[in-house]
Amino acid sequence: MSHIPRIPQQPDEEPTRAWRHRAAPPSSEGLQPGSGNGHPPHPDPYGEPRRPPREPAFMLPGSVVAMVAIIAVVQFARSMVSQQQDLLVQLWFAFIPARYADTFFPFPGGLGADAWTFVTYALLHGSWVHLLTNTVWLVAFGSAVARRFGPLRFWLFSAAAAAGGAALHLALHFGDPIPVVGASAAIAGQMAAAARFVFDSHGPLVLRRGGDDSAFRRPATSLVDTFRNRSALLFIVIWFGINLAVGIGSSVSGGVAIAWEAHIGGFLVGLLLFRFFDPVPPR
Repeated sequence: MSHIPRIPQQPDEEPTRAWRHRAAPPSSEGLQPGSGNGHPPHPDPYGEPRRPPREPAFMLPGSVVAMVAIIAVVQFARSMVSQQQDLLVQLWFAFIPARYADTFFPFPGGLGADAWTFVTYALLHGSWVHLLTNTVWLVAFGSAVARRFGPLRFWLFSAAAAAGGAALHLALHFGDPIPVVGASAAIAGQMAAAARFVFDSHGPLVLRRGGDDSAFRRPATSLVDTFRNRSALLFIVIWFGINLAVGIGSSVSGGVAIAWEAHIGGFLVGLLLFRFFDPVPPR
C-alpha cells in the first residue's frame, strides 16, 4: 500500500524552503539531508520505512547439497549405461544378503565389497521417483542434523545409520538374492537424530529461528527425556507405525518390495548412537 505524507500548511515562505531542503537528495559528502555539519542524521519522517533484511528461503548445509548431488550423479550415470552394465554396478555396490551365504556364486569385489556394500548401497536408487522422495526427507531432516554435527560427523553418522540398516536387513533376510538400494536407512537415522533435539523447548523447530544456528547448538536431552517429550514421542510412534504399515502392506499385497527393516535399523542407530556423534556437550 502506498503511503503519501500529508504536507502541513505553512504560514510563510521560510518553512517551505526548509521543507524543500529536507526533501533534497544527499550531498556529495555523503551526509543525509538535515544532518547538519557532520552530526548524525535525523530520521526522515517523510521517507519510506526501512524494510528488515529478508532471510533466504533455503539455507541448506553444504554437506546436504553434496549428498543430494552425489546420489543424483550416480543415478544419472546408471541411466546412461546398459542394463547389463547396471546389473554389474549393483553386484559391486548394492547390498545383497546372498553375498554372505554359500549357496550362490561368488560375488565380485571379494571381502572389500562385503564391507563397503554396507554403505555404498545408499548411493544407489531404484528410480528417479525413489531418489526424489528420499531427497525431500533428506533436506527436511538431514539439514538440521548437518547444521548441528558439521560435515564430517554428518557423513560418518549417515554411513553408520546406513550400515545399521543393512545389518538388520541381513539378520532378517540372510541369503536373500534381492539387492537393497536407497538412502532411506541413512535418512531414517537422520530423522531419529533430529528427534533428539528439534522438539526441545528451545530447539529449532519450536523457536523457528531461521538462519540462527544457536538453536541447533543447544545441549540435547537424554534419550529418556526424549521419550518424555510428547512431541518427540508422538513423532517416533508415528514413524514406526507408518514403516510397519508400509512393510506389512507391501508384503501382503505382493507389490514393490520395501526394505522397511533397513529403515528401522537406521532409525535405531540414529536414536541410540546420537550421543556418540553429537559435538555439543550434554546437559
